[in-house]
Amino acid sequence: MVDVAIIDYGMGNLRSVEQAVRKVAPNADVVVTDDALVVAKAARVIFPGQGAMPDCMRELDARGLRQAVLDAAYNKPFLGICIGLQMLFEHSAEGDVAGLGVLPGDVVRFEHHLQDGQGNKLKVPHMGWNQVRHAEHVLWDGIAQDARFYYVHSYYVRPQDATLVQATSEYPQPFVGAVARDNLFAVQFHPEKSASDGLRLLKNFVVWNPV
Repeated sequence: MVDVAIIDYGMGNLRSVEQAVRKVAPNADVVVTDDALVVAKAARVIFPGQGAMPDCMRELDARGLRQAVLDAAYNKPFLGICIGLQMLFEHSAEGDVAGLGVLPGDVVRFEHHLQDGQGNKLKVPHMGWNQVRHAEHVLWDGIAQDARFYYVHSYYVRPQDATLVQATSEYPQPFVGAVARDNLFAVQFHPEKSASDGLRLLKNFVVWNPV
C-alpha cells in the first residue's frame, strides 16, 4: 500500500511537496499520482494546488479524479494545500465556479484597496510570510503560536461553520489560514515552502491517525 499519495491534476507545485514529505518521512512510500485507483488505495492523501480555481476544477474532472478526492476527503487522513483547501468548499468567486462541496462555505477575493494600519497600500495577491494563530490540533504539535508560514493567494475561504476554523492570519483583517474536520485538515499557506514549521506540520500529518 502507498503510504502517502500526492494528487497530480496538473495544477500544483508537486515536486516541492513531494521533496518536503520525503524529507520528513524518509521511509514512507510517497507517490505523486494522477491515478484514481492509487489514490483510493493510499493510506493518506495530500491535495495540493496552484493556479485559478476554474482551471483546477476543470483539470480535476478531466483526469477523472473528482470521486477519488471526495472519497479520500471523507475517509482517510487528508491534507489540502492552497487551492487544495479552496476546492473543498461549495463555491468560489474566482470564475464563479462550484467547488467540491465537502465543506460548507465559499471562497472570496481580498478587497482591491487594502491598507495596513499606517495607510500603506497592501498588494493582492497576498504573498510572503505571515503569522498564523492556531487552535488546538495534533497537526500543530511542536509549532509555536504566531509561527510564520508562506502564503501566495488572492482568494481565501469563508466557512459557514466557525468550528471548522483551525487558524487565522491577518491581511490586514483576519482571514482563515486553516480548517479541519474529522480526518480532514487543509491550509491556505504552503507548508512545503515554510521552513522548519512547515516541515513539522507535514511530519505531524504523515503520522496522524484521526479517530
